[in-house]
Amino acid sequence: MSDPSVRDELAAFVAERDWAQFHSPENLAKSIVIEAGELLECFQWSADADNERVRGELAYWEHEDPEEVVASGAARVMLGRAAG
Repeated sequence: MSDPSVRDELAAFVAERDWAQFHSPENLAKSIVIEAGELLECFQWSADADNERVRGELAYWEHEDPEEVVASGAARVMLGRAAG
């Protein structure tokens, strides 16, 4: 991630929630794999994910568009990577 403003926003997001205490290399690596696994499971047997399954796997996201749900999961992976 090369945009300094995005890094600054992510760092502020993390600081507001006091998440830095959880951002050890081990915890970040585990979180990246877990989040990626949740997304990949939706595509395990087919390149075309079932929209309802994507919503169900990532139900804590309140997006109507399944593509936004997948993008949000990917963003969480990037958040962990950028904030670490």
